[in-house]
Formats: sequence, structure tokens, C-alpha cells
Amino acid sequence: MNWLRNALIVGILVIVYVLFIRWNGFQEQKLELAQANETPLQTAQPVLDDSIPSQTVPNAPANANSADIPSLAPATPASSSAVSQNRIHVTTDTLDILIDPVGGDITQVMLLKHKANKPNKDQPFTMLKQSNLHTYIAKSGMIGANGTDDPAKGRGVYQAASSRYTMSETAETLEVDLILEQADATVTKRFVFTKGSYLIDVKYIIANRATTPWNATLYGQIIRDGSKPSTEYLGMQPFLGAAITQTETNYKKISFGDIDDEKIAYAKQGGWIALIQHYYLSAWIPPADANNQYELTKSSRGNYVMRFISEPTIIESRQTGEVSARFYVGPKIINTLEKISPNLELTVDYGWLWFIGKPLFSLMDILHDLVGNWGVAIIILTMIIKAVFLWPSAMSYRSMAKMRKLQPMMADLKERYGEDRQRMSQELMKLYRKEKVNPLGGCLPILLQMPVFIALYYVIMESVQLRHEPFIFWIQDLSVKDPLFILPLLMGVTMWVQQQLNPTPPDPMQAKIMKMLPIFFTLLFMFFPAGLVLYWVVNNTLSIIQQYIITKQIEKAD
Repeated sequence: MNWLRNALIVGILVIVYVLFIRWNGFQEQKLELAQANETPLQTAQPVLDDSIPSQTVPNAPANANSADIPSLAPATPASSSAVSQNRIHVTTDTLDILIDPVGGDITQVMLLKHKANKPNKDQPFTMLKQSNLHTYIAKSGMIGANGTDDPAKGRGVYQAASSRYTMSETAETLEVDLILEQADATVTKRFVFTKGSYLIDVKYIIANRATTPWNATLYGQIIRDGSKPSTEYLGMQPFLGAAITQTETNYKKISFGDIDDEKIAYAKQGGWIALIQHYYLSAWIPPADANNQYELTKSSRGNYVMRFISEPTIIESRQTGEVSARFYVGPKIINTLEKISPNLELTVDYGWLWFIGKPLFSLMDILHDLVGNWGVAIIILTMIIKAVFLWPSAMSYRSMAKMRKLQPMMADLKERYGEDRQRMSQELMKLYRKEKVNPLGGCLPILLQMPVFIALYYVIMESVQLRHEPFIFWIQDLSVKDPLFILPLLMGVTMWVQQQLNPTPPDPMQAKIMKMLPIFFTLLFMFFPAGLVLYWVVNNTLSIIQQYIITKQIEKAD
């Protein structure tokens, strides 16, 4: 009745597999429902401690007056909330944005060319949002004696000619002007959008009608709560937090936990400050010729604030002048970011092996241009890497094949000298010398290849180009887990097959652990992006073919 028992086992495994897929689908539907119920705030809530930088700025430049950096009084004009109900809607070919007339802040950004999820192709991916569950906005303003943000009266309320702006198909740029009338000056906050770009120019144009100079300081802030975006896989979790560039460090990540511990402040000419997440970032890029102050802190409301404060802007009597900064909100694409500001492209984080990861991605990008499919590009890239390491891999597999051949003789020695460890070691060394086998020969060549494969892991993990990109048949998104878990199962099978070609560890406990590894990695890889699992499946398959050929050659030679 063995056939009946085996059939029952297979049936149970199939039922468990189907139930697991159904449970996974239920969890995804639950997540989508929660996101759908997250409604935007129709009335912007005043965030008193986040609105304007604090009065004291560490390491302020010599020409900065502390009086020019006031704190916000605990009151906001009564009209502010009413005006905020009528936010200004701007649409370009890449961005869908809401701007709050109170302060002229960006309170929502949707990326039109990036979708929220694969099933719903009509829903753009939302980057910035102020809702009942989530706060992630970009603020900017002028502080100081003549600033738009006054500590006694609150933030300036701008007027716009229209509540809706749309970039035409033939236009290359779109300008949106917000006007603030002061007693003796007119401040125009101008947003300049460029076709095909995620970079926004934010300009303050000041027409000073007074008989005295107009004096204020530009600042910009990214404000976000500490909630983490949902992720569909386990293992290495994508980083969520701040990123900065300093004089002594080109690129530095700062987690929310670091900001919890202490406020971080520094000065730098030019520079940028960013908030990075998986595939995307938002960043303020202040004037490159100014000595800017940077600050990362946590507000009393629990939000994380990443800000810059530039040098004072002075407009002489009866003159018109301007000061500007740039705000990027979009995907992490190296070629785009390196043109915006020095070191900003390092936010595409390939880890400590970036010098290997960057050329690997460039090669994969070229392959994609040739074949038109990122999955096929990953396969070809893995084959090229295996070809480069063909010789060291062959050395490793030959060593393992010889060790496999010595297994019966090693077992015999263990039976005879198992109690005498010193004699056992001596006899093993004699056997290795006689058979010309290096027990470390199977490890060292593999160690040489590990940096490349680790770098490729980071490349596939960080490449926004793979997001929502299909491969074949059931895999319609290489950036999320395989919906049917076929690739993880194949990865587990290839790992098990490869183990059968390797010599059995002499230690029984170690041997048992090795047998469990394919199961462990299969379960782990079920939640990894399909592109990563595809890479491992192809790599394992090529290794099996090469190792099988070498093992058979050695067996025939004997």
C-alpha cells in the first residue's frame, strides 16, 4: 500500500500549497483595502512645531542673525484652515501634485508613470501625502525680518490665478505662480515643472517697494511620520530614512532611530538632504553657492523633520530679486540623479560593493535595451558572470569531486582512528597529500566570486526599473514575490540537487543541517522579489551543469 501512502502525502502537500497561495492572496487584498480606506485630509491640520525652523540653528554662519530664524507662535490665523480646503492641483506628464495655499507647501505627489500596484493600472503611485493615517509633505518658505512665515501671524496665505494647472502636450515647462502681498513687497512663489522630469524648481521672486532693504532666509523641509511602507518579502528590508552629503562624507544614511537619539545639525556649501525609501526618494537641493545649514530632528508631534536653511537674501530698496531651491520627488535613477547634484546618485544604494554593483547594473541595462525584457536580461547577465568565473568555479568543483571520491576512505579512517583525533588528523593529511587534494580548494574559488554575486543581489534589489516589469507567463512583476511560488520551489530543488554533487560533511550534525538548508531557503525565498529568485535559480542551474560535467570527468578518469 506504499502507493496509497505516497498519493496521500502528495495530496496533502498540494492542498497545503493551494491554501498558502489563497492565504497570500487574502493578505494582499486586505492590504489594498486598507490603502483604499486611507482618505486625504480635506483641511490641512496645523503642525505648529513643524512649520518653521526653530530659532536656534547650530553652527550658523557668521552673517546669519539668530533673530532671522524665529520659532512659530502657538497660533495660526483662523483663515488658514479654510483656505487649505482649496488646494491647487497641478498635472504634468509625470506628476500629479496638490499645493496648499497656506505656505505654498506640497501636500501630495503622485507619480503618473509609476503605478501603485500591478492589478490596478489606473492608480498612480503616491509618494507624498497628508491623510488621516499618513503624513509625508514638503514645506518651504522665507523666514526672518521680512519673511513669508511670520512668528506672530503664522504662515503666509498665497493667492493663485487658478486652482487647476495642466501642462499641455506641446509645452516643455509649466509655471505656477503663487502671490503673497506684503506691506511693502510682493512675493511670488513660482513652481517650475519640466516635461518628463521629476525635478521642481521652487523660486521666490521678491519685488521690494520699500525704502529699506528686504531681508529673509530661504528654508525647505521634508516632514514624514515614522510609519513603514508595506513590504511583500522577508530578508533584507529596504532602508527607510534620511540621506545626506557632507564635506567629509559623500553619502551617509541616517535612520529614524538615529534621529530619535539626537538632533543632527551641520553646515555645507551646496549639498542636499533627502528622504529615501525602496525605489524612490524626495530631496531638497538648496543653492549650490550658498553656505547652507542642515538639520534632522523629531518634532513634538512625532514627525521626522529634515530641513535646510540657506543664507539670508537681501533685496535692496525698489529692486526685484530672487532666490531658489530645487525639489526632487521620484524614482531613484542613477543617470538622472547624478545630473542634479554631486553624490545624489549614491542614494541608489548598492551597499559597500557599489563599485561592483554600478557596472553590473550598467551591463544589465544594456542587455535590457537589446532584449527588451528585464527577466531575460537577468538571465544573460548571470550567464556572463558565470562565464567570467568559469575557471575558478571549475577549480572548486574539481576539488569537491575529489573530496567526494575520498569519502569511503575517510569513513574507513574515522572507523579505525575515530577515538584518536591526533592520529586521525595525521592520517587525513597523508591521504590528502597522496591523492593531491586540497580540502580548502572547494571554498577559496567560491569566496572570490561572492563579492560579485552579493553586488548583483543589491543591484536587483535596488533597481526601480524592475518594478512592475513582467518576465514570462505567471510572473508579471519582477519586483515582488512569485504569486505561485514556482521560482522559490525551483530554487530549493536546484539547491538540493547541488548538495547531492557535493561531498557529505564528516560531522553527522553538520550533515543534517545541510540537508535542511534547501527547505529553509525555499521558505525564505518565497517572499523575495521574483527577479532575485530568478537570479538564484539560473545561477544554481548553471553551477549544477558545470559541477555535474566536472564530477563525471573525474569519475571516468578513475
